[in-house]
Amino acid sequence: MKLLKYAFPLMLVLLLALAVAACVQQPIPTSVTSGSTPTATNSSQALIKTATATVKGSSKVILTNAQGLTLYYRTTDKPPSKVCSGGCAGAWPPLLFTGSGTPGSSARLPGKLTAVVDANGNQVEYNGHPLYTFASDTAPGQTNGEGVGGIWFVAAPALH
Repeated sequence: MKLLKYAFPLMLVLLLALAVAACVQQPIPTSVTSGSTPTATNSSQALIKTATATVKGSSKVILTNAQGLTLYYRTTDKPPSKVCSGGCAGAWPPLLFTGSGTPGSSARLPGKLTAVVDANGNQVEYNGHPLYTFASDTAPGQTNGEGVGGIWFVAAPALH
């Protein structure tokens, strides 16, 4: 019975470790492909929204996708040659833009939204940081990806 008590937390830690390992070192892609990665809405709808969420015990204004899921950036990204793609994108799905022009926001942001072609497709960037959601965030307001691996952080309007 004690074994079952510790099995679930151990499996959760191992799953998180695998997700982090997949994101630590990604090879530089030689071509741009579009797989089953979720894509964003077209340019007539707001792709980015802001919301208030609890991040590490503090209430903060954060960036979210159109569905309200928290957006993250990775400190090791060097777009367009090095971004979270392949297996890493399974845990950290990139925010992609399928419209024409530039991505839009429902709130006035102090920074610049752009879309840049990289290994994931036409990925949305905020102030030069490619944006991602986190597979373990299953509902709006969750910030489970904050600080993962020491390289993943919640994107905020003040991100530079």
